[in-house]
Amino acid sequence: MAKQVFINLPVKDLQKSLDFYTALGFTNNPQFSDDTAKCMVWSENIFVMIMTHEKFKTFATKPLADTKSNLAGLFSLSLDSLDEVNNVVTNGLKAGGTEPNELRDFGFMQQRTIEDLDGHTWEVFYMDISKFPAQ
Repeated sequence: MAKQVFINLPVKDLQKSLDFYTALGFTNNPQFSDDTAKCMVWSENIFVMIMTHEKFKTFATKPLADTKSNLAGLFSLSLDSLDEVNNVVTNGLKAGGTEPNELRDFGFMQQRTIEDLDGHTWEVFYMDISKFPAQ
């Protein structure tokens, strides 16, 4: 079996979160989805499991973080161009996300930040490694 990454996130409104992640460009895998969780596919080996709080708590060993006011993690999505970055973030904003800061341009990388409906933070970026400063 190939190595895969599954990011598991608790969400308050499963349908609105499904709509948000679909707007970002994820697709839903119904094989691993039900009325308590949705498997959102970013690529062949990267998945985000959005789960109701009740479902998520069955896996948790600690209280859930309030990600609306506290940062629990940063998740990053790479894209092939700045236009794609802008498109993804614009679609996410239309689906209810928020953008806590302006575009950041590091020369070799342009990055925008979007938070989902529950405050989970995503860094969406384009990187041109040929522009990375020489050491």
